[in-house]
Amino acid sequence: MRRLQTFLSLLCTACLAAQGVFAQSSAVRIEPPKGGLGWVTRPYQQRYVPEANLHNSERLESLVRAGNLYLSAQDVIALALENNLDIEVQRYGPILAREVLRRAKGGGPLRDVGVSVAAGPQSVSLTGVSVNSSGGATTGAAGAGVGSGGGIITNLGPALLNLDPQLNLVANFGHSTTPQSNTRLTGTTAVVFDTRSYQAQYSQNWVFGLSTQLTYSSTRNRVNSAFYSVNPFTQGSLDLFVSQNLLQGFGATVNGRNIVVARNNEKVSTLQFKQQVITTVSAVLNLYWDLVSFEQDLRARQDELKTAKQLYEDNKRQVEIGTLAPIEVTRAESQVYTAQQDLLVSQTNLLQQETVLKNALSRRGVASPTIANVHIIPLDRFTIPPKDDIKPADDLFKEALGNRVEVAQAKINIESTTALNKGIKNGIRPTLQAFAEATNNGLSGPQNALAPLGPGSQFVAPPFLVGGYGNLLGQIFRRNYPSYSAGISLNIPIFNRAAQSDYVTSELQLRQSQLQLQKQINQIRVDVQNAEIGLQQARARYDSSVRARILQEQTLDADQKKYKLGASTVFQVVQDQRDLATAQSNEVQAIANYSHARVQFDQALGTTLDTNHISLQEAESGHVLRQSVLPADLPTGTQTPGVQQ
Repeated sequence: MRRLQTFLSLLCTACLAAQGVFAQSSAVRIEPPKGGLGWVTRPYQQRYVPEANLHNSERLESLVRAGNLYLSAQDVIALALENNLDIEVQRYGPILAREVLRRAKGGGPLRDVGVSVAAGPQSVSLTGVSVNSSGGATTGAAGAGVGSGGGIITNLGPALLNLDPQLNLVANFGHSTTPQSNTRLTGTTAVVFDTRSYQAQYSQNWVFGLSTQLTYSSTRNRVNSAFYSVNPFTQGSLDLFVSQNLLQGFGATVNGRNIVVARNNEKVSTLQFKQQVITTVSAVLNLYWDLVSFEQDLRARQDELKTAKQLYEDNKRQVEIGTLAPIEVTRAESQVYTAQQDLLVSQTNLLQQETVLKNALSRRGVASPTIANVHIIPLDRFTIPPKDDIKPADDLFKEALGNRVEVAQAKINIESTTALNKGIKNGIRPTLQAFAEATNNGLSGPQNALAPLGPGSQFVAPPFLVGGYGNLLGQIFRRNYPSYSAGISLNIPIFNRAAQSDYVTSELQLRQSQLQLQKQINQIRVDVQNAEIGLQQARARYDSSVRARILQEQTLDADQKKYKLGASTVFQVVQDQRDLATAQSNEVQAIANYSHARVQFDQALGTTLDTNHISLQEAESGHVLRQSVLPADLPTGTQTPGVQQ
């Protein structure tokens, strides 16, 4: 029994946890209307769109310890997927596209609801980074995004048909009094008419160009004249009118073109969301690795200041005992102030970088109380592999061509443009409609009580007209009084210049789109090659900076030993210290550049999501299932940025 109770309690806990997980998702959704009479009133009730979610995920608060925000690279990615506003804005894209598709299925024109992909945030320093013409970093730009247009929007071509059925109900009540100049025609000096008219009309258009309209109408008339056989009398009719476009506006391809485009635009919006995820993730990774490099640079500047102070103290002691000229103290003191200035710049860069990164990972930016005053402590260090395992250039290009979002989006837009051009081409044709109408009429009412009904009276009503409303309906459905008509309508525009211009313009724009696609394909090959070269260049710079730093350390060590033996000068030692600080800073920058080059290489190949183990489904939901785990030996007190206790 205890085991069963334990199992049930664990199950309930899991259910509550799952509810909490889904409760903190982005909640980008549309809720159906509530109340009313179900499907009868639902089309006429507004659906509810929840307010924008401005609350951060619980993950952010769980990573704060003792005034510090401890982040790994995977935590940065997870927080960006859950809290970044650029990604949240693009989450609305697929839902907006579905609503436009819903509108197109009803025959409405397309709406432009797309939002372009936002470039990610940039680091406070872009030293050593070059940016290509499209805005993407070639050697590690911190968060340069790639622009992305939306779907195709146009309303040219034949007029769209309203594809939603329409029901029209009309009731009319009237009274009229008309004076008469000839009483022999009406039998009264003033004709009084009381009318009650009712009409119900159902109309529907079909995507292949057929329009139908079924109308039932009845009018009850009461007149004060004795010259009517039946009075009051009811007239009624059931009318069916059908028309079909035979030239312009004929075919489902023409009238349903917006539906095809709306479906394609929905695919484009999904691709655009994916592009935003790639852009934002690349940007925050660059921010994170820049923060790591700034922290390492801060440590190097602290070591520089420590060494400069040590030299200053040593020189002061030597001057006091008379073994060194006083000018050497001044030189050493100058080096201390230079080192302090370098340290201040490094601390400022680190604090500014923290602000930029916190703003990218929070829905309320740095105003969020969770992270307003905390310092970020990166838990990862970028490790450069011994060797870059890079495929041949042709294999890389094929991989990028299959992965890059821009190519898929351009192909879909070309498909949409082609579908629209079919409709625009159809608009060149004249308008030819065939129509037919069939009407069943009826008339019924009681014998007129005002009419003289003597023998042989001409005002005696025919028996088949005398009756109630059922008699009227019987006449209509027995088709006792049918009417028919049919015909064609031809409208030929002279010159037809507007339609001709629209079609040629659209075809020219299609050719431009095809050329733009080829340009994108060419640019992808350039991007891949440049990313590969940038990666090789970043590795070469790193290897050179490491060797330069090692040699400078050896030089400083040797000159310090010579100085203690009197074989070197203070100026040389100070110069060696400056050179070592520069070499250490160059090494840190080289590591940052390599990390950026690696991020850009993944972007060029379109493998950012796979490389960083990102699920697009998790990105769409706004909740990452992977749990963040902090090290067990974290410090409990507050600390200065970049200085761990």
